[in-house]
Amino acid sequence: MGKSPTEKALTPEGFKALKTKTPPTNTAGFAGIKAASSHAFKYIKPSNILKISKKLNQKGGFDCPGCAWPDPDDERSSLGEYCENGLKAMAEEMQNTLIDRDFFKKNSVDALSDLSDFEIGKSGRLSEPMYLPKGATHYQPITWAEAFKKVGAHLNALDNPDQAVFYTSGRTTNEAAFLYQLFVREFGTSNLPDCSNMCHEASGSALSETLGIGKGSVTLDDLYKAELVMIVGQNPATNHPRMLSALEKTKQNGGKIIAINPLPEAGLMKFTNPQNPIKMLTGGTKLSDVFVPITINGDVAFFKALLLKLIEKEETIGNVFDKAFINTYTSGIEAFISDVKTYDFKACLEASGVSEAIFNDVFNLILNNNKIIICWAMGLTQHENAVDNIRELVTYCC
Repeated sequence: MGKSPTEKALTPEGFKALKTKTPPTNTAGFAGIKAASSHAFKYIKPSNILKISKKLNQKGGFDCPGCAWPDPDDERSSLGEYCENGLKAMAEEMQNTLIDRDFFKKNSVDALSDLSDFEIGKSGRLSEPMYLPKGATHYQPITWAEAFKKVGAHLNALDNPDQAVFYTSGRTTNEAAFLYQLFVREFGTSNLPDCSNMCHEASGSALSETLGIGKGSVTLDDLYKAELVMIVGQNPATNHPRMLSALEKTKQNGGKIIAINPLPEAGLMKFTNPQNPIKMLTGGTKLSDVFVPITINGDVAFFKALLLKLIEKEETIGNVFDKAFINTYTSGIEAFISDVKTYDFKACLEASGVSEAIFNDVFNLILNNNKIIICWAMGLTQHENAVDNIRELVTYCC
């Protein structure tokens, strides 16, 4: 029996050569340089690597397709304003291998569904339109005229344009994205979600409800000058490694870092900057001052516990809350405090999975610092209660 459409759409489990080992405690450094170089030289011509290095994330150059980490406004490294993942992303974008109809003759849909995303990407680029007829086991080539006719027939069969959704990717070039959105708007709808909606739609909804704007307002310069940075549900080393350089500056300026994550990711522990020879030789910069091994989806409970203790401290010694800010820019503080008080501290702490000793370390850092930044990623946004998670976080900040 063949796979169902749902099964075909899933990434295969592919438990190949899985190994369990102690998590690493350092990231980047010589190992990062070696991994990036070996991948780049395997998939990119040496002459093109040099061209990329001079322009990637540089002023007058082009943005890396690897992640959405912002570029510094002032200084940018002449050695390369990119990371290992950035080079891998460029290798993917620059490949010129083509696959034709013979590839699809040899590989059925079931066979393709057993390939990893990486294997599919490295197979090559499509060289002609392919179509999977109903009941067929293999994709078949069709002409461009036939492809446009089929797409047009589906779109014109809708009762209204808003029944269609046109998904796109953040890796699409500006020119292609412009033409795509123009076509969609001419068709009659603005249903144009992209990959950022998949990642942070929950963030936008929660921020809009609490702050009135769906975007964060923190800049890179703010991160450098922060007294305390709380990283929640986020693995910078894997998803946006250039953040590690920013966190290194935070530490150099005397800032503290709290990492809240179920797993002790290497990038939250220590960073060996590959662009700093001294750090390469001395072992890098310790990042997290406190690591909080929270239970999965225990974030709301943890921040409720923090709020309970902060309210208790405010009522006993005062000067914990910025009352001028609260009275000027927020509303409903009395109702909010009353609601928080309905929760039990011990129950919240138990639900979070965090020990009281670690909780106290976090609480003391929060209590003794004013310039605090809280950042989060998929560890908060990919839950059914994602909007509630982030709404609680923002309310805590205010």
